[in-house]
Amino acid sequence: MPKVTGLGHVGLYVRELEVMKEFYSDFLGLTVTDRDERRVFLSARPQEEHHEVLLAKNDEHHTDPQQLSFPVATLADLREFYAQIVARKYHIDHVNNHGNAFGCYFHDPEGNRVEVYWHTGLDWPQPYGVPVDLSLPEEDLMDILEKMKASR
Repeated sequence: MPKVTGLGHVGLYVRELEVMKEFYSDFLGLTVTDRDERRVFLSARPQEEHHEVLLAKNDEHHTDPQQLSFPVATLADLREFYAQIVARKYHIDHVNNHGNAFGCYFHDPEGNRVEVYWHTGLDWPQPYGVPVDLSLPEEDLMDILEKMKASR
């Protein structure tokens, strides 16, 4: 039976992206690891964890349920979680290849968004996300990563 290995990161909707970036980076001391015009990725341990906090600008949803993200130890664990999520009929938002991780985003029984993800070992600029099918054989998923490495 798979299990998560800890809390990976929290995603927060914010109205004032720059104000919140300043709070988390300048005041609390987190390092900005990546960003675009609508998202800022921050980490206290950038060598170990790409981001522990994700700030996402969204004026309308800043009070909605936020996101909790949990890493798993292996790709097999992630695939087993995915199979159980499907079997339990939890609502799946999306399943993405982020380059540095494969993540399955779904809703818990009360509608909060949860992500379980596996670190791929690839250093890949963020934000990045393309759909990935976790029902594929593990070898096929690893081939996707090998092709990404070769493309660099």
